Amino acid sequence: MSIEGKNLFSSIENVMNGLMQQNYLVKRITATTVFLSGRLGKPILVEGPAGVGKTALAGAIAGALGTELIRLQCYPGLDESKTLYEWNYQKQLLHIQMQGSEADIFGPEFMLERPLLKAFRADRPVVLLVDEIDKSEEELESFLLEALADFQVTIPEFGTVTANHRPYVVITSNRMRELSDALKRRCLYLHIDYPDQELERAVINLRVPGISEHLTADIVSFVQQLRRLKLKKAPSITESLDWARTLLLLERNVIDPDLARETLSVLLKYEDDIASAEKEIPVMIKTIGSGRTDQQHADISDGQVLTNGRDNPDLARFDF
Repeated sequence: MSIEGKNLFSSIENVMNGLMQQNYLVKRITATTVFLSGRLGKPILVEGPAGVGKTALAGAIAGALGTELIRLQCYPGLDESKTLYEWNYQKQLLHIQMQGSEADIFGPEFMLERPLLKAFRADRPVVLLVDEIDKSEEELESFLLEALADFQVTIPEFGTVTANHRPYVVITSNRMRELSDALKRRCLYLHIDYPDQELERAVINLRVPGISEHLTADIVSFVQQLRRLKLKKAPSITESLDWARTLLLLERNVIDPDLARETLSVLLKYEDDIASAEKEIPVMIKTIGSGRTDQQHADISDGQVLTNGRDNPDLARFDF
């Protein structure tokens, strides 16, 4: 088993730059964890609310390293065979018919690779995403723990399979249940929460080309206020991006109470949450207006759109 230097990030700054090129912005603490994961050969356990970018982090790492992302999606009832391998029964039967009952039908050519085995047998280091592990049973967690400890698995009819190259492993959890201490000990821990105003503005500017600076600021202010309400499901950065694209599609440059009510379903996904938020909309809109600078008021009047994408000045503060 090996892992080549060219498939590792050379520095923390290299992580930040690489992820930014994949349109994924991180602060230094996240980049440090990603860097150490590769150098120490430890999986990253990423927890946090749904929609904050846990799954996307694995895709961004794969893109930055120029390698394949292999995803194991966990769900209730997922068992060992579906994570590792299954036998190609049709091919085995055909081989028996051609070669006779003494034929060897348990070689690698008869295997149907599932995500874990595919990652182990890859001809170069890959990123293995074990997504939403908290949705699986504890038995599967124990199996994965053993497999990822030594990066090898035992197949009864075939023997022990050791990973050709150690994969980058990202494990995500929404904390639907507590994970075992044994799993946590073997991982580097990373918690991704809802972004602060600074990071959320930078993400919207990067991911939504053509949006004005003042509209970005208003969107972030409104969404941040929503998150402070007692909601069943607060809006994540995913919903913020969807709302920004919605306002651009509607060609609206200013958020008013009617617009907020009409498009609130883009941000909130439960009827009770929408009803609660509607009562607070006048106050939240007023807060947005009072928080604008004189320059932002002037930009609204002029219809000015500032530079966006990776050239946006907002991104300079993240040291890319």
